[in-house]
Amino acid sequence: MPASAPRSEEELARLLSVITESLDEDKAENIVVLDLTGRAGFAERMVIASGLSERQISAMAQHLERRLKEENLARPQIEGDQGSDWVLMDAGDVVVHLFMPESRELYALERMWGGDFEGAAEEITVE
Repeated sequence: MPASAPRSEEELARLLSVITESLDEDKAENIVVLDLTGRAGFAERMVIASGLSERQISAMAQHLERRLKEENLARPQIEGDQGSDWVLMDAGDVVVHLFMPESRELYALERMWGGDFEGAAEEITVE
């Protein structure tokens, strides 16, 4: 979707649903969605999740990229998907960070983007 055409709330909800479902299916841990509305010009939401190995993180990114393309929701730009402890995916209105637990703790994006804003972070629990 072009940058000049922001997604509706319904489209954003669908995009987030596909992202969190894909990550859950790939056994991502501690999936968190941060609301960036009015606080960042680069995205409306940030999704942060952990994987237990670089291989798992890379696979989660590849699966998510495929799902978003199949659903015709986004063609994300990906950084760090070749053997890294941090993968960044830019899906337009949503950015996704996939971390090894140690790197997630080190970079502390939840504290940076959600800590000072009451109710900004929402942990997703999928059963």
